[in-house]
Amino acid sequence: MGLRLTAIATRTGDDGSTGLGDGSRTSKNSLRIAAIGDVDELNSTLGLLLTEPMPTELREALLGVQHDLFDLGGELAIPGYDNLAETQVARLDSLLEHYNAQLPRLAEFILPGGSRAAALAHVTRTVCRRAERALVALGEEQAVRPALRQYLNRLSDLMFVLARVLNRHAGGNDVLWQQGRNK
Repeated sequence: MGLRLTAIATRTGDDGSTGLGDGSRTSKNSLRIAAIGDVDELNSTLGLLLTEPMPTELREALLGVQHDLFDLGGELAIPGYDNLAETQVARLDSLLEHYNAQLPRLAEFILPGGSRAAALAHVTRTVCRRAERALVALGEEQAVRPALRQYLNRLSDLMFVLARVLNRHAGGNDVLWQQGRNK
């Protein structure tokens, strides 16, 4: 699967370019690198979320997502390489169904917040949405398999649901938006 780094400081990027997994070089300002960077940031926010207390089952699911995001990033780093399987998207659908079934129906919009873990899940959700937008922008210029967009779209939905789950795990509830509260 492409080239692996043996030295971190290569100085080859000093000219504003970076190497892709297939050995080619591209501008650090390219849409592909922007998408890779957003997926990397998404994975980092998940890593931060995983430092919080949560049920073991949920921790294992999120650790699996981190591995999936490396697969997705690998596909972005090697143009023409298929690395993310449709079964990985289906797994997110299953997780969404499983965790959403445990929650009460929403009657109001909710605010990002509640417990620290829930707030971090909301931050992760917003970073995921940005990564999805970067992937869509890249797809308007270069071929991007639908599974990558689908994965990020499902993941942002899952993070919304998991924020609600994490609030309940912490003994709290959703923070409901109150229209006109400060008028």
